Amino acid sequence: MTVPQPPEPIPGARLLFSLDPSVSHLNHGAYGAVPIVVQRAQQRLRDEMESNPQRFLAQGLVERITHARRHLAAFLGADPEGTALVGNVTTGAAVVLQSLGLRPGDEVVTTDHGYAAVAMSVARECRRTGAVTRTLSVPLAATDEEVVEIVRAGLRPGRTKLLIIDQLTSPTARLFPAAALVAVARERGVPVLVDAAHAPGMLPATVASVGADFWVGNLHKWAYAPRGTAALVVAEPWRERIQPLVVSWEQDAGFPARVEWQATLDYTGWLAAPVGVFTLRSLGVERVRAHNAALAAYAQRVVGDALAVAPERLPEPGGPTVAMRLVPLPPGVATTVDAARDLRAAIADRLAAEVSIAGWNGRGYLRLCGQVYNTPEEYERLALGLPTLLARG
Repeated sequence: MTVPQPPEPIPGARLLFSLDPSVSHLNHGAYGAVPIVVQRAQQRLRDEMESNPQRFLAQGLVERITHARRHLAAFLGADPEGTALVGNVTTGAAVVLQSLGLRPGDEVVTTDHGYAAVAMSVARECRRTGAVTRTLSVPLAATDEEVVEIVRAGLRPGRTKLLIIDQLTSPTARLFPAAALVAVARERGVPVLVDAAHAPGMLPATVASVGADFWVGNLHKWAYAPRGTAALVVAEPWRERIQPLVVSWEQDAGFPARVEWQATLDYTGWLAAPVGVFTLRSLGVERVRAHNAALAAYAQRVVGDALAVAPERLPEPGGPTVAMRLVPLPPGVATTVDAARDLRAAIADRLAAEVSIAGWNGRGYLRLCGQVYNTPEEYERLALGLPTLLARG
């Protein structure tokens, strides 16, 4: 198996961020990192708001949000009239779930690679409506064809009212064949919600090419937007049915304004989000994607070698631009939520590295991300110290 080589750094990229240089920030996929220029753009907007709150919030703000939304929708390859800005993917998923009109006997189908907070939202809506949820088990090493067949066999036309799939899974860093899964569900008359939390900025597929009934992705991870910026894209037949979680003054305006307008919410992050997209484009979107994916592959191999994980046992994400990789931890390590949290904290405290640790199907995994501010030496330092830390427990 070919040993991945670290990519050449993008000159000056590290200086775009205000991250603490004494810490290795290897978990970009969790909360992202906001470039300094985007921070400043948002602060200017906040200054404008605080200089005259009445004018900022009551004169032209809806139009400014619409302008920002159109810019972001164009970047995503989405219809701006079917796109609403929301706080994050879990918010968008909750909007969709409570708009479906689920009834007793209906079911929502998910996979065991889904994000836990979305699963919680599904469970709550099912309890409220009398519907049920069913989780399909998808092996980590399943091929795209096998994933499609598992989902095909798991749908029950007439009863399955929603299929929720991830475009790129959070706990397992696995790229799912989203467009193929949407096509299978459409054959059976089942609407699909795609959790695309990690897609904007990382994956080249446009929203239109996925073709889902509902698609929701965070721009504050890989597209350098301020936190609390996500896009919910809804296919035309569903738009009139979409209702906000909280009714406010744009309710009669219909979708998307009725979802976006939440009274005195701080909208400055949404208005500054196009600056994040501009920053990404200035660096070169394809250049950043290739750099980050290559760096994540190098990180996986370096840390995997340190933990004596054979290269063939390192999970493959399934895509050339995927900038997150998994390393299996020794059996019995970090298999529970509490144990994973404690190990993550220990790595942060003792090795000065921020990483993601999660248990999935009885096995603990370390998830590593690659971003333009990272260097190969950061992963090498983690690889050097991690075996000793794990041995000490």
